[in-house]
Amino acid sequence: MFIRNKIFIAALFALFFVTTFSPVAAAESWNDVTSEIKEYVDNGLKEYNNGNVRAAKQNITDAYFKVFEEEEMEQAIQANIGGQTAFKVEYMFGEIKKLMDKGASQQEVAEMAGLLIKDLNTYSAQLNELAPRKEQSPFQKLLYSLLIILREGFEAILIISAILAYLIKSGNKEKAKIVYNSAAVAIGASIVTAFLFEYVLNISGLGQELLEGITMLLATAVLFFVSYWLISKVEAKKWQKYIEGRVENSLKAGNLWALWFAVFLAVYREGAETVLFYQALIADTDPSAYGMIALGFLIGCAGLVIMFLVIERTSLKLPLKPFFLGTSALLYYLAFVFAGQGVRELQESGVIGATALNGFPTIGWLGVYPTYQTVILQAIIIAAGIFAVMYNFIPKRAKA
Repeated sequence: MFIRNKIFIAALFALFFVTTFSPVAAAESWNDVTSEIKEYVDNGLKEYNNGNVRAAKQNITDAYFKVFEEEEMEQAIQANIGGQTAFKVEYMFGEIKKLMDKGASQQEVAEMAGLLIKDLNTYSAQLNELAPRKEQSPFQKLLYSLLIILREGFEAILIISAILAYLIKSGNKEKAKIVYNSAAVAIGASIVTAFLFEYVLNISGLGQELLEGITMLLATAVLFFVSYWLISKVEAKKWQKYIEGRVENSLKAGNLWALWFAVFLAVYREGAETVLFYQALIADTDPSAYGMIALGFLIGCAGLVIMFLVIERTSLKLPLKPFFLGTSALLYYLAFVFAGQGVRELQESGVIGATALNGFPTIGWLGVYPTYQTVILQAIIIAAGIFAVMYNFIPKRAKA
């Protein structure tokens, strides 16, 4: 176990050092960020007026991904003003492109663009008061680095720990290596993907959103399948029957692949996102403070290992039924969150539409966003979860 954890830490080291390239200058204030966005939007309006819809939409896309997202204005608005406000701005970017697609008049497009810039100017002024852009101290860099790795690694750790505990409880401890192999492959794949995006393929933020959206929706399907499979084994008789049906305590190949894929998707998604976050952090940091970023990263890795060991050992002490119920609920929760986040990523990339659901809240930690597309998919997830519980428990109670 200890050696495997050392390998895991070494892989995370590699993940960090891949991020230490190509620093770029960041905007000095939120007003500067808004000015950059306005430049792209103005260029988009010019292209639209000239009849070049494709170039016009690309300028709006660049305004969103290259400035609003990369300069972290979206995150700042969400953290300091509100998630609903951040979503409103994001939605307006999409509405401008939607109007262009429909062939709306130049005046209509210009009016929507004007509303966007007006709102951004308002939010810039608020952010300058609430969270001004300024050079962070070395300690702040350490803290930010620490929070990145802890935040991005937590979900992956939960899934890995749950699946490892399941394998051990089911008498398949020797197959735990599939989890470590999957995590290692996923870390390697996430590093390669981020490297290709940044240095080889020159894929925009739009491409990154598309990849994340697809990965999240795949993870939703796999996590829901594993969650259902676990809850179907909650009853002791079912579990005993399942164990007796396994020759020499070996699992079906299909179930092994499902577990492998669940770990891979969780780690891959978090790993690629971690690399991109560290690239942004390093780009906005003086080289003299790189050591503090590295220290924050190392402390975070140690924290993840401790978190992993605590969760794993705690789960092993739980009785079988509470463990399976808890693990199934956790994976179901993550499937629900990933469903909403995955649809939102695809909406941001323009692959699917975003129809506003007025008055509906934005709850980031639940992956809940005010669009019909996200709400419908999550409603399906809820309905499927209710059906799974009823299918596995209600008949037994009726017979009793």
